[in-house]
Amino acid sequence: QVQLVESGGGLVQAGGSLRLSCVASGGTFRLHHMAWFRQAPGKEREFVAGITATGSYQDYPDRMKGRFTISRDNAKNTVYLQMNSLNPEDTAVYYCAAKTGALVRTEADFGSWGQGTRVTVSA
Repeated sequence: QVQLVESGGGLVQAGGSLRLSCVASGGTFRLHHMAWFRQAPGKEREFVAGITATGSYQDYPDRMKGRFTISRDNAKNTVYLQMNSLNPEDTAVYYCAAKTGALVRTEADFGSWGQGTRVTVSA
């Protein structure tokens, strides 16, 4: 399994942008599908975006399409989440996760998790 460390969270005004990063170590990053999840206060963790090991395919829930973009740089063992047009409902702790096999949206299928980075969007 890979070890994951997120960064890039912070406080941003509504309408603003943030780019989150997640650096992997201790495993073969290029063989892992990667995903971002988030957990807002009082809510369950939800899938935000996923990307295949080669980066050839990205997956987003409908409500994230057009605002969030996931990408990866296998040479840097890093996956990114570009978030635009942020609104207060995007306030959450954002986690990156890794898995082998097929890319799915199911939290329980991901074996490696980072510690999370907090994003706060003010109105």
